[in-house]
Amino acid sequence: MTRLRDGTYDVVVVDAESCDGELLIELVITIGPHVGDLVSLRAHQVEEPTGGSEGSDPYALLGLCGTLRVRDGVPSFRPEAGV
Repeated sequence: MTRLRDGTYDVVVVDAESCDGELLIELVITIGPHVGDLVSLRAHQVEEPTGGSEGSDPYALLGLCGTLRVRDGVPSFRPEAGV
């Protein structure tokens, strides 16, 4: 996979799963010169607001649109507002 330059990218979540306490997310870029590129992210799961240890349901992320921000070569994903 080609390393993305720093910037922001419109993306949609095409796969998400929980594995060994981490959340694995695959995003596809939807606009611009990298349209169609697949980006894989790995993150520690966030605990439920009630303090439970189950973490977020990865399937709830499927199909969500959002923004991928790359800063200093480090990617981060933020779902669209209202999600």
